[in-house]
Amino acid sequence: MVKIISMKKLQLLSCFILLILQAACGQKKSSGDQPVGDGCEGCEAVFESPGSFDKLSDMVWLSDWKETDPRRIAINGVVYKPDGSPAPDVVIYIYHTDSTGIYPTRGNEKGFDRQHGYLRGWMKTNEKGEYKFFTMRPGSYPGGKNPAHIHAMIKEPGKVPYWIDDYLFDDDPVLTDRERSKLRQRGGNGILKMKDVGNMVKSERNIYLGKNIPNYK
Repeated sequence: MVKIISMKKLQLLSCFILLILQAACGQKKSSGDQPVGDGCEGCEAVFESPGSFDKLSDMVWLSDWKETDPRRIAINGVVYKPDGSPAPDVVIYIYHTDSTGIYPTRGNEKGFDRQHGYLRGWMKTNEKGEYKFFTMRPGSYPGGKNPAHIHAMIKEPGKVPYWIDDYLFDDDPVLTDRERSKLRQRGGNGILKMKDVGNMVKSERNIYLGKNIPNYK
């Protein structure tokens, strides 16, 4: 005998399944977040984190990291609130090209994987506002006319995501004075001065929430 499920039970079951999928696939977007910035194409990718925001670490290793590759880099810093105090629980989303200047894909991408590629990661600042990520130095877009860069987006608690200046490399020959003059200093200076420490190259970038971000309150 076939048991008929009522419409109400079916709706409850559907909602339960949806909640499970949201928990498994990433962080749910909050409709109550305060709008800041001036538009942010692709910022929805912040919500595609591999797990909920409260499970994110303050460090992330991107999938291209290789301990034996001389191009490996480590970047760390502190995120500060507008009042100068460290900002905990801030999510930073990054993505970049591979060494050939393209956003690499594997062919089975979903969501923003198709545009941003698989060289991307999420981290959340600790109680001291600290963050750190490990990856390989990206290449300039094919043609070599654009400086190599790492895109970065910020998700503060209670605010919509917004973009900050890319991570750039001070020793990049394509990063000319003209290119430097175009930078908006969103979130502060994003130009990295790389230091060879023997087993890798390191740099530091501090981020200042709201700095030069339109409509920030």
